[in-house]
Amino acid sequence: MLHDNLILILVLLLGVTILVMVGQRLKVSYPIFLVLAGLIIGFVPGIPHIRVDPDIIFLLFLPPLLYEAAWLISWKDFWEYKGAIFLMAVGLVFITSVAVAYAAVAFIPGFTLALGFLLGGIISPPDAIAASSVLKGIKIPKTINSLLEGESLVNDASSLIVFKFAMAAVITGSFVFQNAAVSFVTVAGSGILIGLGVGLVFYAIHRWLPTNENIDTVLTLLTPYFMYIVAEHFEASGVMAVVSGGLLLSSQSHVTLTSNSRIKIASVWSAVTFMMNGVVFILIGLALPDIVNGLGSEYPLKTAIGYGVGISLLALFVRFFWLFSTSRLTLLVNKRTRVRYQGMTWHSSVVIVWAGMRGVVSLAAALSIPVMLSNQVPFPLRNLILFITFVVILVTLVIQGLSLPLIVRILKIPENTYKLSEQEQNTQIKLRLIDRSLRRIQENYQFQCIHNELMANFKSELEGSLNDKKNNLEAFRLGQIDKQELKVYNEIMLDLIRIQRNELHLLKKDKNYDDDIIRMEERRLDLEELSSSGNLF
Repeated sequence: MLHDNLILILVLLLGVTILVMVGQRLKVSYPIFLVLAGLIIGFVPGIPHIRVDPDIIFLLFLPPLLYEAAWLISWKDFWEYKGAIFLMAVGLVFITSVAVAYAAVAFIPGFTLALGFLLGGIISPPDAIAASSVLKGIKIPKTINSLLEGESLVNDASSLIVFKFAMAAVITGSFVFQNAAVSFVTVAGSGILIGLGVGLVFYAIHRWLPTNENIDTVLTLLTPYFMYIVAEHFEASGVMAVVSGGLLLSSQSHVTLTSNSRIKIASVWSAVTFMMNGVVFILIGLALPDIVNGLGSEYPLKTAIGYGVGISLLALFVRFFWLFSTSRLTLLVNKRTRVRYQGMTWHSSVVIVWAGMRGVVSLAAALSIPVMLSNQVPFPLRNLILFITFVVILVTLVIQGLSLPLIVRILKIPENTYKLSEQEQNTQIKLRLIDRSLRRIQENYQFQCIHNELMANFKSELEGSLNDKKNNLEAFRLGQIDKQELKVYNEIMLDLIRIQRNELHLLKKDKNYDDDIIRMEERRLDLEELSSSGNLF
């Protein structure tokens, strides 16, 4: 049994890797391609059906994926756009749940208000992984990314709390709004406190115990699971625990981790989360045969598809209405927000609306609905809720996902004008760092610069670099450098880096040079290449 399961897991991982490569060749975002591939594979005769266990998704996949999102998000941007993020991640989730609940009661036979809220809680949170994957490589304002990333950190917790309260209402037959509101604050708040508490424990381990890059990497892999499990044990929000704890540890990574640890952790986490995302999205497609079989003859397939498409359109309309109405209201109320959102136009709002694709959290929540109630009565309309959820995921992920890059290109979103370009920011940062180093040398190491030839040469090198950066910055300010020049410059830098890397490859064959030294130079070139290509993590 264990042998068969291991082979199945290995085949699944290999299949995901190959399918992602095929998707890249076809220039289709891998979440979309994997869902479609899983869909097709699931209906191939003789292929064993894979049942998706929601507990595995919630416990195995969700904590690390949320933790990575919290680790990589800019806390400064998150705090700057906190108002809009809160309106999207909490307000929009509740408005979507309300709209779906009343629409389901009105148009789908047999739906109660509690079942409607259950469905609303399931399909309300967009999947940021799908959106970020689709938008990867497409030039959009930083504000859009910040809002989508911030929304994804919080909306899972909001939707799952709505889902849990609706589930309790279905099982008990009663729902008191005041009690639900108080419980929401309690569950979310206690989750945040537990996440911060567990985060402080791991902060202390990283900071004061004798770790190295391997131990640091293993600890970061364990951290989100401890946060999630401890919070769920105390009936708090595991999602909020992982998010809050991840934000805390990310903000202190410059203190707790060495440069080697940070580079290694980034590499390991990139590979781990890539594989986890791939497995999750192909499982969505593979789950369809069981979902269709479970629908049975209770509802005709065409009718059930119609319900799913209708709920998808309703969720899209609610997102459109909420985003446009609240953004205008926010601009009217807060004058500082007007400056902050100068780069946000109606084009940006359209992209944010269209990026609301559903994914793994919705599927896992739907699958976690019990087959039977506590009194051995079948859970009402479970199979229909599962099927509608899958249709919503398929419609939003495939149709919106495939068309999103085209919409971005057609809209030609204007860049933010109130912020410096990325190249100017990069130049200014380097300028300040060099200037600070020179002042430190001037204050503390004057004698060494006079009597130590190495230090004298290094000081001259820093002074030359400082002048170069000042000249570059002045050229940016005067508008003497256009986009084409920047593109040509970066291409030349990348070519020079490739030449240097080839030279290092030749030096590996020379016995006069140690491999450790060559690997250090390769790491430096890797970082320079990431910087020149604009992909620096």
